Amino acid sequence: MLSHHLESALKDLRELIQITELDIKDIKEAKNDAQFQRLALKEEKLKSFENKKAMIDHEISLLMSSNPNKDLPQLLNEQQHAYLDDLKVELSNLRNSNKRYAKLVLTVSNLYNDFLERLVPTEMQGYQKIATKNPSILEVRV
Repeated sequence: MLSHHLESALKDLRELIQITELDIKDIKEAKNDAQFQRLALKEEKLKSFENKKAMIDHEISLLMSSNPNKDLPQLLNEQQHAYLDDLKVELSNLRNSNKRYAKLVLTVSNLYNDFLERLVPTEMQGYQKIATKNPSILEVRV
């Protein structure tokens, strides 16, 4: 059962990486709708991975409690060790993809915020932003 959960968790991780790579491609091409459409799928895959990780933890806990005289590496077979190694690699890959995506999101966010600030200049009054001038783009001349 542990091998099944490990394999399934790996599949979820790989799909999360694929989705993140698609998000990176789409943010570079300003395809925001495609990213938003994948958001529910990404959240679903993340929850699925978290559930499978909990099942893996449970299975390992059962193995450890039923064999208290053995260390975990002795309890796992070669395939399970390979799955754990692959999980470590894929988690690192996901982390790297997420870092690249986060940098792009931050850059785009700063760009939009800069445009908005130029269109509607504001200043902080306490914790609120207040427009300091009439927004130039909204000015109407008759």
